[in-house]
Amino acid sequence: MSGFHPLDILAIVGYLAVVLYLGKRASHQSTGSEEGYFLAGRKLGKAYQFFLNFGNATDANGAVSTASLVYQKGASGVWLSLQTLFMNPYYWFMNMWFRRVRLVTVADLFEDRFGTRALARFYAIFQVFATVIVIIGFGNLVAYKVTASLLVKPEVEWSDAERASVAGYQEMKRLQAESKAGTLVAPEQVSRLETLEDMNKRGELRSYVSYLDSTFGKWAYYIIYSAIVGAYIVMGGLAAAAVNEAFQGILIVVFSIMLIPGGLVAIGGWDQLAEKVPEANFQLLSAGGIGLWELIGIFLISIVQIHGIIGNMSVAGSAKDEFAARFGAVSGTYAKRVMIILWAFAGLIAIALFQGGTALSDPDSAWGTMALQLLKPGFLGLMMAGLLAANMSTIAAQTMAVSALFTRNVYKYLFPRTTEQGSVMAGRISIVVILAIGVIAAASMNDVYAVVQLLLTINVPFGAAVVLIFFWRKLTAAAVWWAVGLCSILNIIAPAWLPSVVPSLRESPALVKEVSHEGGPMRAVYFESVVRKDANDPASPRVGQGRLHIELLTLELVGVNVSSFSPSGRNAARFIYNAFLPFAVLILVSLVTRRPEQARTDQFFGKMKTPVGTTPELEIAAMEATTRDPHRFDHTKLFPKSSWEFTKWDKVDAIGFIACLCVSFGILAAFWIVLRMASA
Repeated sequence: MSGFHPLDILAIVGYLAVVLYLGKRASHQSTGSEEGYFLAGRKLGKAYQFFLNFGNATDANGAVSTASLVYQKGASGVWLSLQTLFMNPYYWFMNMWFRRVRLVTVADLFEDRFGTRALARFYAIFQVFATVIVIIGFGNLVAYKVTASLLVKPEVEWSDAERASVAGYQEMKRLQAESKAGTLVAPEQVSRLETLEDMNKRGELRSYVSYLDSTFGKWAYYIIYSAIVGAYIVMGGLAAAAVNEAFQGILIVVFSIMLIPGGLVAIGGWDQLAEKVPEANFQLLSAGGIGLWELIGIFLISIVQIHGIIGNMSVAGSAKDEFAARFGAVSGTYAKRVMIILWAFAGLIAIALFQGGTALSDPDSAWGTMALQLLKPGFLGLMMAGLLAANMSTIAAQTMAVSALFTRNVYKYLFPRTTEQGSVMAGRISIVVILAIGVIAAASMNDVYAVVQLLLTINVPFGAAVVLIFFWRKLTAAAVWWAVGLCSILNIIAPAWLPSVVPSLRESPALVKEVSHEGGPMRAVYFESVVRKDANDPASPRVGQGRLHIELLTLELVGVNVSSFSPSGRNAARFIYNAFLPFAVLILVSLVTRRPEQARTDQFFGKMKTPVGTTPELEIAAMEATTRDPHRFDHTKLFPKSSWEFTKWDKVDAIGFIACLCVSFGILAAFWIVLRMASA
């Protein structure tokens, strides 16, 4: 099987056996209650919280997408993942808030804060679909792409169509090299290059052929993969996921390290990085890659949307106390930041390995192609097991969160007399359905970079709402409805569906505009890309392809000349627009609509200021005291007479925040130094 040795198969089978065994073992520890199944009984200490956060944040998606983006954009491509390095000091506080709210799902938060089940149900339904289709489907897609790149079909087995596809890709790379060198002058060659580049944008060309390229191979892979994930979490719930995170975390570290030594040997040593990789690709901020403003935009949108993610409550809520939640959040995610740097170096090595005629048609296959070429028997199987571990751990945690949302906030509304055991059974059945829909969603996806950008924006409206739920008394349920509805239409639904509903938009001369920035290649302004309507007809009109950037159209209408921005600058404008729009809607609508019941609001913010008890008895006593006097911690407010509920820091807050800042900048400085060493 294309380089797979019996030792590789043995490593994969051994991994799967251990995963299923741990799931079965955890099923004996899981109780029949909702908290026992969905939150592991709120008993996870610092060690399990570390692995749960590390596994939930670290997945094969991150490894593959980071290596892919660095392969395409150079080291600056790492920022789509590494910008979260600056969020770690914020996590020191955020996970504490999700633990103090003392709920099971994020949907419960809307009901608890506003007393409205309708908003909680809407959040649950929206997030069930969004998470299953985008996040779980995306995880399946990345796992498939990596596995497909490992199962390469020998040339003697290619069909005529496959042979023509690979030949077309190789011809395109040769003509591009001639164009760059200035030797491509014949009009028919220029026309041929344009035709091939259009075919490549449509996904019609490829640099290799996989056994999994067929419809049967793709569906068989997705079904088997999802069945294994479902088996262990159906048995043991979040407890099984947490136990497996600990085991899988070790494999994640191993597979993140494996490619680098072999890759350096393959290119001729460490010093060959500087020889074979262009200097610009070592820059952390570059005009051709991700610039400073785009980084700021990515950071803003990320720190907003992170609040709306469904897994926050299950991860932080499963901690036995708030310090365990805080420690697990920052330590687990810092471990991921180190992994991101390793993945970035794998991407730089891929640039050195695959360039010119050997360049990859699908950058998302960089990781798998390197593994296939560099790893010896047994190690390739270990790599595959590690990738499965990384992806399964994240999909398991996300699936558990979706299952809890559906069971508590949709199913129990329809069947209010359901017992605790009935809820757990409904949760187990929903896991099977969730994974099945994730398979269907993955089969309709193709481009990792496009999905990564969607992931950055899909939770922003709810994320902004949760931020203000925690901090602003005047926020109203009506404002949340308006913000989520309006932003979802403008930023998510319309950009994807409007060009399909109104096909003439894709052919509008004003919208298919392309510009060149500082002598670079022509880039689409308002669409993801612009291609010929008929790839084989040089006279065919240009049409827009992919997402329509309504944010840029809006800015253009109010007088901002977005065409003059660099591609990175246009991305920055989109991200900053998406980050601030929901806050503007939330605040404006809240000021003109009726506030929630004051007694409910007092109880909510009293609870948010009450530290979680270190024992069940102390916890019960603390909450009883707060119920009697919800204002007993008002002296800790930073602005005592305002409607803003920010609190003064204590010693733990301050020391933890400063320590996180030091670690964040220390990791960034170390990465920069190593990049400088590599480029020299």
